[in-house]
Amino acid sequence: MTQECTAPAAEEELVARLRRDSPRSFGAMFLERSARTPDAPAYRTPGARGSWVSRTWAATAQAVTEIAAGLLALGLRPQDRVAICSATRVEWIEADFGVMCAGGATTTVYPSSSPEEVLHILTDSGSRFAVVEDASHLDKILAAPGIERAILIEGSDSRALPLADLRSLGREKLTTNPDLVVDAVAAIGPDDLATLIYTSGTTGLPKGVRVGHDAWIYQGLAIQAMGIVHPDDLGYLWLPLSHAFGKALLSCQLSVGFEFAVDGDVSKIVQRLTEVRPTIMPAVPRIFEKVYAGVTATVRREGGVKARLYDWAIGVALRDGLLRPIADRLVLAKVRNRFGGRMRYFISGASALSPEIAAWFDAIRLPIAEGYGLTESCATTIFNRPSSVEYGTVGMPLPGTRVRIAEDGEILLKGPGLMQGYHGMPEATASTLVDGWLHTGDIGEITERGSLRVTDRKKDLIKTSNGKYVAPQAIEAKLKGLCPLAGQVLVHGENRKFVTALIDLDPDEARKWAAAHGLGDASHASIARSPALREEISRCVSSLNAGLNSWETIKKFVILEENLDVEGGDLTPSLKLRRRVVEKRYESQLDSLYA
Repeated sequence: MTQECTAPAAEEELVARLRRDSPRSFGAMFLERSARTPDAPAYRTPGARGSWVSRTWAATAQAVTEIAAGLLALGLRPQDRVAICSATRVEWIEADFGVMCAGGATTTVYPSSSPEEVLHILTDSGSRFAVVEDASHLDKILAAPGIERAILIEGSDSRALPLADLRSLGREKLTTNPDLVVDAVAAIGPDDLATLIYTSGTTGLPKGVRVGHDAWIYQGLAIQAMGIVHPDDLGYLWLPLSHAFGKALLSCQLSVGFEFAVDGDVSKIVQRLTEVRPTIMPAVPRIFEKVYAGVTATVRREGGVKARLYDWAIGVALRDGLLRPIADRLVLAKVRNRFGGRMRYFISGASALSPEIAAWFDAIRLPIAEGYGLTESCATTIFNRPSSVEYGTVGMPLPGTRVRIAEDGEILLKGPGLMQGYHGMPEATASTLVDGWLHTGDIGEITERGSLRVTDRKKDLIKTSNGKYVAPQAIEAKLKGLCPLAGQVLVHGENRKFVTALIDLDPDEARKWAAAHGLGDASHASIARSPALREEISRCVSSLNAGLNSWETIKKFVILEENLDVEGGDLTPSLKLRRRVVEKRYESQLDSLYA
């Protein structure tokens, strides 16, 4: 028997009304927003000494229109691909909107991608132009034979056209043809290609996901219909815009009209939050894990009265007891102030969030609305409503989207936000999109409240030699929630008699731990070999095992002496574990656990 779930009826009715009057293209959606609220703030960017510089929708529209006209002057044709290779910054957004308004299609490229991946993406997509953050990325961009012109956001290089010069070229073009961009936008249809986003590629080379204009427009209108974001909200945007999640957020912004503070520097998030004081922030679970680990580790190191007071306050908050106001005044409000003091809620996506960490944030009145989606479904497909979060689930579908659980437990999706297909891969498209249903490759179930609970990747499920199935991602997320020292965890056990794990230390927490245990000058490898540290992690593993079925428990583990990272190919650019790559690299260590 199959199960299905949909959004609440009121949301379904509203999104249907919104879609009847929706713009024909993403470019038209941007121009409509700019015309509707020209003097409202659109983006903030970091300025000098902790200040932030705001720009209006009118100023943004001027930049976007000039970029679009400049690209048309260079010879951009309808649906021609323009690659963007840059960290998150407002120029990324303006370039993307400029491509949309010129009738082109954006190819997203992570700046951390290897030269081999970049060559594959640019060649496979057929990109003609590339917008590049700085000269450090030019070599791998220009290695692609199809790139006719590179455009540099900052700095100068004789091999590239500065973005400022592209805008000047656009201004010249607009003086002779003021309607150039408006006409280009009018020619775009809802089914035209808007974006080519290459999957993170946890296995093999990434596939190009073709997303049409209508899918992005639907994303924005569906989130608007949910009523969870308001025009007076201030979002903090640091997520990679090369990821589908980032693009979906921009669509939501256009439909609602709120402001984003934009800065892709992950190392400055905590500092920036106190400067910007946002009301919402999308993030990935690793950020929440690090915040939770940092707060709890600091309290443990300080010990004494502070630690006992903290434990009491969190306990009261988790029970929502009568002493909650006192706990809030003494402890919890101070924790909230670390996030600027105005945060309404967080949004979490891209991978599983530990229920324990979600409960901790909820206890301090900073709820995390976890969502779910794939690149193939424009990322934000299913979403917990912040006012009625069901922890341990990813919530209900966006209005207009249906979720079905197949007989084998696989999650299937259907709705306007799905991809058109994989670029140049008709067979892969046919096996993934069947009768309008997207086969996600994930396993899940629907709760009594109508929320989706994702249990694991279909291909990642472990079957031990005893015939028992184990969902590794859920166990990995729980251990990271219990153990601040754990940065990445890989649970292993396919065709083995018991389950084991590779544990990668969080470098920041490992250094703090070492300093507190007389190992302040030790190398990362030396810290990993410390018997005292192993004992600390063993206690966390024991706590984890106490809540698992016997066949799921981690019997043995290895603490890695070097960190897993994107550059080494262990993680995808969106920080997902490349499971098979890591298992192959540490094959001998894993085998030793079963000797």
